[in-house]
Amino acid sequence: MSARKPYRFATWVLGAVMVVVGLILVVGGGWLIVLRGSGYYLLAGLGLLASGGLLIRGHPAALLLYAMVLLATLTWSLWEVGFDWWQLVPRVALPCVLGIMLLLPWWRRPVASPLGSGALALAVGLTIGVAVVAQFTAPGIIEGRLDPERRAQVINEAQVAGENWPAYGGTNAGTHYSSLDQITPENVGRLQEAWRLRTGDIATSTSPPEITNENTPLKVGDNLFLCTSHSRVIAVSPETGEARWTFDPELSRMGADDFSGWAHMTCRGIAYYDVSDYADRAGSGVATEDGNVGRDDGPVVPRVPSISQTDVMCPRRLFLPTADARLIALDAQSGERCPGFGADGEVDLTRNIGGFAPGGYYATSPPVVTERLVIVGGHVTDNGSTDEPSGVVRAYDVGTGELVWNWDSGNPEATAPIAPEATYTRNSPNVWAPLSVDERLGLVYLPTGNATPDQYGADRDENDETYGAALVALDLATGGVRWRRQFVHHDLWDMDTPAQPVLLDLQTPDGMLSAVIQPTKQGSLYVLDRRTGEPIVPIEEVKAPSGAVEGDFTAATQPRSILNLLPPPLTGSDMWGASPIDQMLCRIQFHSLDYRGQYTPPSLNGSLVYPGNVGVFNWSGVAADPARQAMFTSPNYLAFVSRLIPRDGEDDPEASTSEQGVRPNRGAPYAVELGPFLSILGLPCQAPPWGQVAGIDLGSREVVWQHRNGTTRDSMPFDLPIPLAVGVPALGGPITTAGGVSFLSGTLDQYLRAYDLTSGRELWKARLPAGGQATPMTYRGRDGRQYVVVTAGGHGTFGSRMGDYVVAYALPRDALP
Repeated sequence: MSARKPYRFATWVLGAVMVVVGLILVVGGGWLIVLRGSGYYLLAGLGLLASGGLLIRGHPAALLLYAMVLLATLTWSLWEVGFDWWQLVPRVALPCVLGIMLLLPWWRRPVASPLGSGALALAVGLTIGVAVVAQFTAPGIIEGRLDPERRAQVINEAQVAGENWPAYGGTNAGTHYSSLDQITPENVGRLQEAWRLRTGDIATSTSPPEITNENTPLKVGDNLFLCTSHSRVIAVSPETGEARWTFDPELSRMGADDFSGWAHMTCRGIAYYDVSDYADRAGSGVATEDGNVGRDDGPVVPRVPSISQTDVMCPRRLFLPTADARLIALDAQSGERCPGFGADGEVDLTRNIGGFAPGGYYATSPPVVTERLVIVGGHVTDNGSTDEPSGVVRAYDVGTGELVWNWDSGNPEATAPIAPEATYTRNSPNVWAPLSVDERLGLVYLPTGNATPDQYGADRDENDETYGAALVALDLATGGVRWRRQFVHHDLWDMDTPAQPVLLDLQTPDGMLSAVIQPTKQGSLYVLDRRTGEPIVPIEEVKAPSGAVEGDFTAATQPRSILNLLPPPLTGSDMWGASPIDQMLCRIQFHSLDYRGQYTPPSLNGSLVYPGNVGVFNWSGVAADPARQAMFTSPNYLAFVSRLIPRDGEDDPEASTSEQGVRPNRGAPYAVELGPFLSILGLPCQAPPWGQVAGIDLGSREVVWQHRNGTTRDSMPFDLPIPLAVGVPALGGPITTAGGVSFLSGTLDQYLRAYDLTSGRELWKARLPAGGQATPMTYRGRDGRQYVVVTAGGHGTFGSRMGDYVVAYALPRDALP
C-alpha cells in the first residue's frame, strides 16, 4: 500500500485541479447560457467536476467519464469549426493533454480499469489524429495565380517609379510600384544586407506613447532622403548609407522638450521638388475628354506657371512637415533652409488654425508637390473635444511659400486665401493621409476624415456630413470641388479614409479608363473614374444596423464596393483563446457587447467594431502594378470595442494620452473608451488570422490568392521553438516591382518579406533589428544594383520593438543578372 501512496496523492491533486477548473466552467458556462451563448462550457464543467470528484475518491469510473468528456469536446469542436487547425487545436489541446496525463502511471494506477483506460486511449488517439489531419487543411485560404503574361497595352509613366523613388508612393499616383526588375522570384533568395544606418532618434521617457517610425525614404539622383520621428531629415549615400547632412528643426516652439503628453509623433515622409522636372511638359498618356487615356503629340500647356526664376538658388528642394506644425523647405543638396520660402525657409501651419493642445495638430503624412504648389493637410487628435483645429488643406507656392488657395470642408466654396485675422472652421473633417495628384487632369485627391468626436455625431453640420469619410477631388489651380464620393454615411466608427488614393489606368474592353482606387478601413476598395468620381466597379448600398445612442442617429444604408476584402461577421464560435477558460470569457464578452454586424452603432453598454477602426486597410495602403493590372494588399482583421461614457458635468474622465483608452470628448455628452477586443491573456478574442496578404486581378475584379501572413514571434511573452504562423496584423504598406516581387515589412514579427506577386508565396525574409512599421521603397544605385530599403524603428502602441534603424538590401554582385 505504501508504494501506491505517491500515485494516490498525485491522482488526488489532479482531481482537485479538475474540480476547480470544472467549477469555473460551470459558473462561466451558466452565465454564457443566460447570454444565449454556447452550452458546451457548462456541460464540460459538469463533466470535469464529476471526473475530478471520481479521481479524488479513486473510483475506476473516472477515466471512462473523462474519455466521454474528451470525445464530446472533439465532436463539439468539429461541429463548430470543422478542420480549421487554428480554431480546432485551442479547443482540444488542453483537454487532450489532461487525457494524456491520466494515461500516465502516476495518475492512472489508482483508478485503472481496462474499459476506462481503453476508452481514454481511444479518445486521446482520435483527438491527436484529427489535429494532425487539420494541419493539412487551410479553410479561408485562397490558392490561385495572377496571369504572369498579362501586360497592359499602354503604361502611364506618371504611375511608375524607376531608378529613383521621388515621392512617398513612388510617384504622385501612389501606386507603390517600381519598373525595376533586377530582383526576381528566382534570385530574391540571395538578397543580403547592403548597409545599415542608425539615425540616433530614439524613444525616451519624454516621448509620446505612440511615437512611431513610419518613414518611407525618397531617393533622387545621388541622395537618399529620410525623416525621423522628431522631424529630423538625413541625406545619405544610396549605396553605402553614409550620412551626408542632417537637418534638425528643433521641436521646441510649443512647450520645451517633453512630448509625453502628446497623443503621438511621427513622420511618414517628406516631399521632393525639382524645377527641371517641369522644363519640358511634352509627353504621352494625356487624358482625353471622355475620361480615357490617349496620346498627344504636342506639349501639354501647364495650368499654372513654373517656379519663379528668383528661386534658382534652391532649385531642388525638400518639403518637411514637422511635428510642431511647420512646413520647412530645404535645399536638397546641402540641407540648408531655402531662404525664399516663407519666413527663413518655413511656413507656420498654425496660422489661422486657432488654439489646440501641443501635438494636437500637425501633418503626419508628407505633402504632395506639383509644378507650382506644395499641398498639405493635417492630423487632428481624435476625440479630444468638439473644438479642435480645422481640417483645412492648404496649397502654397512651391517657390515662395505664399498661400495660393485653401480648402476648408467647413466652408468649401471659399478657397481664396483666408484673411490674416480670420480662422478656419473649427472641427471640420481633416485630411491626414497622403494625397495624390493627376497634374494632366488638374486634380488633387483628398481622402478625408471626420469631425471629432468619431463615435458621436449628433452635432455635425451639413458640410461635416457631406465631406466626412470621403474622397474629394479638387481643382489643382483653384482648390474648388470638382467631385466627391462618400464611403461611410454619418460615420460613428472612426472609419475615416486612411490611405493614399491610387491613380491607375485600367485596361478594359472599352479602352483604358482613368481610375482612382481608394482603400478603406471597412475593407472596400472603391474603384472610381478619377475625372468624375463615378463608380467603375459597382457600389451597393447595404442595410446598416440602427439604434444609436439617445440624441444621435445612424444612416439607414452604407456604401460597399463589390471589390472588397470584408471578413464575414463574427459569431460566438469565432471566439478564441489559449485555454477553455479564456475562450469562455471571450465568448461572455462577445455576447455581452452590442454587435449586429458591421456598423453596429456605439453604445453605453459597449459595441463591437469589426473590422476595427485600425481597419482592413490603414495609412499603409496597397501596391498596384499598372503593367500586370494587379494589386498586392495586406488586409488586417482585428475587432475593436467602443463604449460611450456619459459625461458628468465639466469633469473629464481620466483620459489616456494616446488615441486608445478613455478619450474625453470635451463638449460632447459622452466620452468614449476605445481598444482592441482582447482576452484576459492579452490575445485577440477572435480567432486568427489577424493579418493576411492578398493578390487582386483588377481585370476580373477578383481576389485571386489570399494567405495568412506573419508569425507569433516578437508578440509572445516567450519565444516558441517554432513561431506559430497564425497571420498577424501589419502596420506598414507593401510595394511591388516589375520583377514580379512584392515587399512588406509591417507585421508584428520583425521581418522584411518578399513575395511572388503571381502566387503570393513567401520567397524570402530578413530579420529586422526593430519593428518594421513602415513601407519599403526601392531604387537603382550608381553601382547598378537594385536596393530595397526599409525603416525599422517600431511603433509605440502597436507593441513592436523600438529602434532607430534604416536597413538596405541588395543582391551580391555575383548574383546580378
